[in-house]
Amino acid sequence: MELNEYQNEALKTAIYPKDEKFIYTVLGLVGESGEVAEKVKKMMRDNTPQEECYRDIALELGDVLWYVANLSQEIGMSLEEVATLNLIKVNDRVSRNTISGSGDNR
Repeated sequence: MELNEYQNEALKTAIYPKDEKFIYTVLGLVGESGEVAEKVKKMMRDNTPQEECYRDIALELGDVLWYVANLSQEIGMSLEEVATLNLIKVNDRVSRNTISGSGDNR
């Protein structure tokens, strides 16, 4: 499936307050990202083999992707545009040997 195709399908299932779309999708993204972290935390706590947790993590990552797709729409961008911008940024950092470190503008 192509990214924009996924985004279009995800938008069909978006049911949230119309006057709060932006903040709702931001909060949803943060919440679902937290659920990914929670799965990893419990995996560590319970000493569960990673492979046993991968499907549950993948399901949470799907929720993260859903919110990223919907948030991208709210800022007027396609998911493919967001992905392309990210690769341009990361590849630029690699070419300048600044891939490690911190800060947005390195």
